[in-house]
Amino acid sequence: MSYSDFKLNEIIDTFGLIVQESSGLFANLPEQECSDLLSTILRENVDLAVAIGSEKARSEMIISPILLEIRRKFNYQIGLFSGVEFAVDAQRGLNGFCDFILSLSPEQLFVRSPVIVLVESKNENLRSGLAQCIAEMVAAQIFNERSGNAIKSIYGAVTIGTIWQFMKLESNVISIDLQEYYIKDIKKILGILYAAIAQNI
Repeated sequence: MSYSDFKLNEIIDTFGLIVQESSGLFANLPEQECSDLLSTILRENVDLAVAIGSEKARSEMIISPILLEIRRKFNYQIGLFSGVEFAVDAQRGLNGFCDFILSLSPEQLFVRSPVIVLVESKNENLRSGLAQCIAEMVAAQIFNERSGNAIKSIYGAVTIGTIWQFMKLESNVISIDLQEYYIKDIKKILGILYAAIAQNI
């Protein structure tokens, strides 16, 4: 079993999570400006990635540039990982590959705690990525605790590139924002990702 094998009810029951659903959970966070570089990249890439229609295209052409923008905003002092293995507890299914990991450590040769944001890329259906992303968030929480580097909140996002949905894990409470954020609201997407990191620095 791995992150991608979990169903939503399984991850909730297995780890005793309490689910809180709300709309606009992150809506009031301040926006972050979008650089000219990212604006140009998105203008050139979004329609192309949508036309190609693959998860890989969306990851490379839309999601990666957005996360690189966040890394620049923190002066390259956070870690960004793509497609890395994150094996925390294989016996409980907390192993496999994560699409994207943001860490508060600037080291890039390996993932070092504290892991703060997990981003799961999907091709079409956001809901299909919720359980996988939550499993990765639980793994990050355990990983941080084992390293003696526990932080209050782990954040997660499931995205098809053009639409983003965000979550937060605190203790055993997983808060899911039912509101979806669209690429036209890139300043809001950047604001949520930025706040997730800034709140823990």
